[in-house]
Amino acid sequence: MDKISSNAPPAQAPQEELIPGFDGADREVLGHLLKIEAEAAALVDDAQAEADRRIAEGERQNRSRYDEQYGREAAELEQGYKKEAAAAKEDYQNQIESYRKSLDAITVNRDRFSALMDDFLEKG
Repeated sequence: MDKISSNAPPAQAPQEELIPGFDGADREVLGHLLKIEAEAAALVDDAQAEADRRIAEGERQNRSRYDEQYGREAAELEQGYKKEAAAAKEDYQNQIESYRKSLDAITVNRDRFSALMDDFLEKG
């Protein structure tokens, strides 16, 4: 027998169909679609990671601005409180001093007071 050379690929044993009704071309299309789906999932994961990073950065910036503004306003309120407390203390001291002066200005009539107390104790 003579050898006949041919460029045709060697015959392969027929493969069992994994999914009935799908041939090799269908498998190629499905494989391509699965590859595209995997790439899309990777893009979604990357986008989610970027969104999470941006959200975290925004939250950090907002917190920083909040802390700065809170500190500034708290310092202003503290300063106002100290000023008002000092004014109230000074007013209190002035009122006490005024009351003392008014008491010092009153002359005490000890004889009359003693007579009033004696009368009170005798009737009581």
